[in-house]
Amino acid sequence: MPISRMIKERSAVLVLDMQEKLLPQIHESERVIQQVGRMVDGANALGVPVLVTEQYRKGLGDTVEPIKSKIANAVINEEKTRFSALIDPILDKLRELEVTQVVVCGIETHICVLQTCMDLTEKGFETAVVVDAVSSRRHTDRQVGLLRMNQIGIVPVTVESVLLEWVGDASDSDFKAVLPVIKAI
Repeated sequence: MPISRMIKERSAVLVLDMQEKLLPQIHESERVIQQVGRMVDGANALGVPVLVTEQYRKGLGDTVEPIKSKIANAVINEEKTRFSALIDPILDKLRELEVTQVVVCGIETHICVLQTCMDLTEKGFETAVVVDAVSSRRHTDRQVGLLRMNQIGIVPVTVESVLLEWVGDASDSDFKAVLPVIKAI
């Protein structure tokens, strides 16, 4: 479902599976950690809810630092075994928060990110994927995952584009709150 404009009061950020044992295998993992961290920092600065999933913690470990400390105030952090992160507790929390737009980041693009975005769209959420804050083990899988999402109407965004769209005006007090995150991009 296309998004004409990102509205922070209707949005949430969903961070997928940024875990210790998986990230060392991910293409450009340092970039992904950095950009997911910035997405979370920006959401936190603007009061946008952050939701987190971890895939099979026993096998893949906890969320990596520095992301782990940034998600301390996440509205929910759920373990899952499904590839899609749209498990019942996440869906229930999105509905409770009255969110209509979900911004998705994390790993892996062609599996969990893709299936989550498909499920969000099927449930009627306007869905955006943060292209500079997702990856897969292989570059080709990342590219194909993003292409597939684009073909089914998932909106591609970047960390900076989402944050500044949520702010909307450089004279807004939120701009000063998010400016350090923007400068770090």
